[in-house]
Amino acid sequence: MKAVTKSSGSSRELELDLKGTGDGALLVRSEDGLASGSSNASSIVAEDETFLKVPGEDNYVPIDKYEGRHRWDPQFQWDPVEEKQLVRKIDLRICSWVCLTFFALQLDRANIVQALTDDMLEDLGLTTNDYNYGQTIFYLCFLAAELPSQLISKKLGPDRWIPIQMICWSLVASFQALLNGRSSFYTCRALLGLIEGGFIPDTILYLSYWYKGKELPARLAWFWTSYQATSIVGAFLAAAILTMRGINGMAGWQWLFALEGTVTGLIGVATYFYMPPSPTQTASRFRGKNGWFSERQEKIMVNRILRDDPSKGDMHNRQAVTPKLLYYALCDWEMWPIYLIGLSFLIPNYPITQYLTLILKESFGRFEVNMLSIPSYVLFIINLLFFTWVSEKTNQRFLTGLVSQIWAMPLLIASEYLPGHASRWVKYTLATLLVGTPYVHAIHVAITSRNAGSVRTRTVASALYNMFVQASNIIGSNIFRTDDKPLYRTGYKVLIAICAYNILLFIFAKWFYVWRNRVRDRKWNSMTPDQQRTYLATTKDKGNKLLTFRFAH
Repeated sequence: MKAVTKSSGSSRELELDLKGTGDGALLVRSEDGLASGSSNASSIVAEDETFLKVPGEDNYVPIDKYEGRHRWDPQFQWDPVEEKQLVRKIDLRICSWVCLTFFALQLDRANIVQALTDDMLEDLGLTTNDYNYGQTIFYLCFLAAELPSQLISKKLGPDRWIPIQMICWSLVASFQALLNGRSSFYTCRALLGLIEGGFIPDTILYLSYWYKGKELPARLAWFWTSYQATSIVGAFLAAAILTMRGINGMAGWQWLFALEGTVTGLIGVATYFYMPPSPTQTASRFRGKNGWFSERQEKIMVNRILRDDPSKGDMHNRQAVTPKLLYYALCDWEMWPIYLIGLSFLIPNYPITQYLTLILKESFGRFEVNMLSIPSYVLFIINLLFFTWVSEKTNQRFLTGLVSQIWAMPLLIASEYLPGHASRWVKYTLATLLVGTPYVHAIHVAITSRNAGSVRTRTVASALYNMFVQASNIIGSNIFRTDDKPLYRTGYKVLIAICAYNILLFIFAKWFYVWRNRVRDRKWNSMTPDQQRTYLATTKDKGNKLLTFRFAH
């Protein structure tokens, strides 16, 4: 048999002649699951993974409590056309609803930007710095809740925890209509952060139950498309709702919080009854007694996922992850370049995104501000989908990410040196292009999942990465200061410096993972076939520490 280790970011293939094992792949169970290798799935895979036949069946057995155990069949085969049609069905049933939940998150998380156009700060007696502090409190609480939420989600199951989060934060979001000053503003921002924290990695974990590693980036791109689509829909909703100022003695921004919070709550209730726990658990009183999929479709879903990533069979969807894995993940030095990128890559355009309506408000009316913000969100979506597609087609993740910083740098320099008397349309164009900076977050989330190496470490690594991203939001929230307005000269200098640092960081990350793969290539190729077999059968290396594992870059 010829087994092939496919290397992400490289055309190199490592071949191992495994005599007497037949067609398929050699997968050896270690303490943490399957000792195996692949860029996407931490497994040595046959060249045609769809029709993979696994020798040594006992070495490729999901745990008894794995929810798809009864559908696992190492000899099962199916037609690629069948699988393609099934993935479309999963997209319709699962991915579209998950995008709707993200829409609900962003609706309540970002409507404060529209509320600012209705003199919310003035009504509450707040300053720009107070707003910054409120955003900082939100992201600190959001960050603090990331890991605990992920641990709860793994114990209860994302299908239970996600709707609980949604219903709880919708209540807080609605009660923002009762804000009466600085203290209540800070309190609501803190509660929203604590409840919403962990939602994003929770949903990514849920999607991983349904999709293979190579399918996930495109779905995550649509996931974040819904995030920015919310900004477009939110702008139209705000333009209408804010005209309700004065009705029942309430300001427009109060109506905005009350109505949009109610919408989110309704979506949360529907999600509680709609989301199935796993591909083999879709039958219910509300989803139909026969479920969404036939027995054959369930077998295709289970076996294609396990052949792509056998480690997914090492845990069931109600099994908790122990806190000690946090320490293990933090000590995984080979993941730190990704974490460091998460800490800084969004900062160059973050303040512009948060202050867009305030910046435009200086030159345009309230209705115009909400309408003029829409083109930047459309550009954001176009760039998100295009550059995610480019990264997958070229198999280049960090170099694609580098484009976002190269895009932002000249715009930041132009904003820094733009004279105060410049045309309002020039200012608007620069702000629009900055908000529309290529958003490579979906690429980074997918590469974090790939490079973590196993389902246990993937759960914690995803939460850690998102914690670093939220920390970057805290930094970004405090760059534009009251004493620096309206041109924010000092703020732009800081953003230019961070952007330059990011350019170097992306180049370093690319070099780092190419180097790590070459080191492993040398070690693996220096071994004889017998030594390679012995290593796979006896090694205590786990996940991305296996010599057969290759990092995506």
